[in-house]
Amino acid sequence: MISEDIQYYIQGVLAQDRLIIAKTITLIESSLDSHQVMAREVVDRLLPYAGKAVRLGITGVPGVGKSTFIESFGLFLAQKKHKVAVLAVDPSSQRSGGSIMADKTRMEKLSIEKNAFIRPSPSGGTLGGVARKTRETMLVCEAAGFDLIIIETVGVGQSETAVASMVDFFMVLMLAGAGDELQGIKKGVLELADAVVITKADGDNINNAKRARREYETALHFLNPSTLTWTPPVVICSALQMNGIKKIWDIILEQRRKLTATGELDEKRKKQAVYWMWSLIEEGLKERFYTNPEVKKHLSQILRKVEKGEIAPTKAAEHLLFFLDNTQPV
Repeated sequence: MISEDIQYYIQGVLAQDRLIIAKTITLIESSLDSHQVMAREVVDRLLPYAGKAVRLGITGVPGVGKSTFIESFGLFLAQKKHKVAVLAVDPSSQRSGGSIMADKTRMEKLSIEKNAFIRPSPSGGTLGGVARKTRETMLVCEAAGFDLIIIETVGVGQSETAVASMVDFFMVLMLAGAGDELQGIKKGVLELADAVVITKADGDNINNAKRARREYETALHFLNPSTLTWTPPVVICSALQMNGIKKIWDIILEQRRKLTATGELDEKRKKQAVYWMWSLIEEGLKERFYTNPEVKKHLSQILRKVEKGEIAPTKAAEHLLFFLDNTQPV
């Protein structure tokens, strides 16, 4: 049941009430216009209480063990009294709101940890599976006192770019011993990385992991870093054995210290906020285009004419976008 009282959500989030935090995120993810109006007001009023957390994005190729890594990493920090929120984009449902049990099953230990909060979000058909409301959800979790926000991508499409645009530290997980590792990830993703982590470095796979580390160090050497302050390291870890987990956290904190000292972290977040605004404008313009009564009226007819070659796509787009002269036949 969604309350109509905005203060209910604000007070509940600030009081760190888990149930109300979940309800606030449900409000944000609702597609109802009345709920969206409320959600915008709630997020705006919670904004002054947000912004203090470490924002971590994690991606990786299929089979790399993202869930295992995130659970081990989250447990390590939760046990050190950090409050960890995991926002896991769930590509399984674009209509029902995702499967909460799926995420709690694959991160079973973390899901019952008192200092952790896991929230799956449906992709909603957005770019590469990144939930449309992930940014708002992140701010809610920060306002609720979580000091580490982990955003997990599905690891496909262009979702990496979208997640990198909303986090402080972007981590790319890679798997060794599965053939030519460098074929498993695009150059563009490596350019986004603040660190590359070779997972499953245990047992007979340790030597493969070390070899993969050297390969990625060489690959990163030829790429331009996103900042002169930070050179992305390549590390190996075993999430199952908890090896390398502390080192990875130390790397994240070191990057944060360096970027804070130079003012780059603050500048990065400013740019991200502006990027967020523009992405919402583009999304809003697209929504208004498709809901415009004149567009609805003429769209199917114009589509048929484009398909038959009776009108050029450029002319059709101009007509639909601007309706420069509706009195003349297309």
